[in-house]
Amino acid sequence: MALRLLTALALFIDAGVHLSLAPGYQNAQPGTVSQGTLFLLEATVALVAGAYVLVRGSRTAYAVALVVALSAFAAVVLYAYVDIPAIGPIPAMYDPVWFFSKILSAVAEGAGALLALAGVVRAGRRTHDAGAGRGARRRRR
Repeated sequence: MALRLLTALALFIDAGVHLSLAPGYQNAQPGTVSQGTLFLLEATVALVAGAYVLVRGSRTAYAVALVVALSAFAAVVLYAYVDIPAIGPIPAMYDPVWFFSKILSAVAEGAGALLALAGVVRAGRRTHDAGAGRGARRRRR
């Protein structure tokens, strides 16, 4: 249960940071999506993934959490160090400055990815062990 709580907490922190930063990033070029809108989308996905892990704690739930946290972590690190131009409607989001909210988000995303990976591995073992136990009982009968 602790792994579920910590994974969900990491995703909720990520969502909170993105929700608080979104209003400051709403300016967009015509024909593009604003970075603030992407932040709101990230916050929504992180909230849903966190709730899913909290409620289910299944291997699938942890896998969803892993994808969400790892993709957010990769994006914040990539856009901090690489000046990627706009790609279609997605704006250029290069921001080399590390400030408290950005650091908090990156730490939560990185920790969330590691916790979710541990959950995937642990849930996989639990499923494997349960399956082995059922097979052993069938053979004894």
